[in-house]
Amino acid sequence: LDAAMAGVRAFNMRGVNLTMPHKINVLKHMDELSEAARLIGAVNTVVRREDGSFFGENTDGKGFVRSLRDERAAIAGKSICLLGAGGAARSIGVECALAGAKAITVVNRNADRGASLAKVIAENTAADAVFVPWAGTARIPEGTDILINATCVGLAPDSDGCPDIDFDSVRPGMTACDVVFNPVDTRFLANARARGARTIDGLGMLVNQGCINFKLWTGVEAPRDVMYAKLKAEFEQ
Repeated sequence: LDAAMAGVRAFNMRGVNLTMPHKINVLKHMDELSEAARLIGAVNTVVRREDGSFFGENTDGKGFVRSLRDERAAIAGKSICLLGAGGAARSIGVECALAGAKAITVVNRNADRGASLAKVIAENTAADAVFVPWAGTARIPEGTDILINATCVGLAPDSDGCPDIDFDSVRPGMTACDVVFNPVDTRFLANARARGARTIDGLGMLVNQGCINFKLWTGVEAPRDVMYAKLKAEFEQ
């Protein structure tokens, strides 16, 4: 990673994307962080500014929030149940809170990570946040408006995988979202839809974070519709 970041400087690259395990380790190379990246404690997008300094951003959650807005699904004032507390979940939880979510319930098997995410949200945003241990089959809390699978369960090649939740606690009128984009229509979404929930797949988040990055690096809007159509065709094969 150190050599790669030196290469970004040497080649005057406008920026890079990073994935695990580099999202946290790259922090030491940053000269400035966005508010979201600071709260999340991880960077997935590096922008080299004109003065040569490195700006760290985390666009995963921003891409998720934009995908909900694309589908006209409101976040402000809503109660959210977030499954998972890993990198994607942290980014989504923080950005949903900054977008005006009323309350976020973090459901996670690792108690330390789940409690840590809930604490970050509660102490740094206007949203209420609580941690609920994920022991056995999880029930979705009463009053949940938006249910988010922010785990990797169901991602190919484990396409038959599904988060261990009680789908009888998923109610009509709820919006169920998945961060998994391959396959596009996951078992989680299919099961939630069968209970009357509105569903939003993970493709929008993937495309939108890429569009945000493209704009950060170039100053030009990305061709979102072209990108979305191409990715959808690839993942639906």
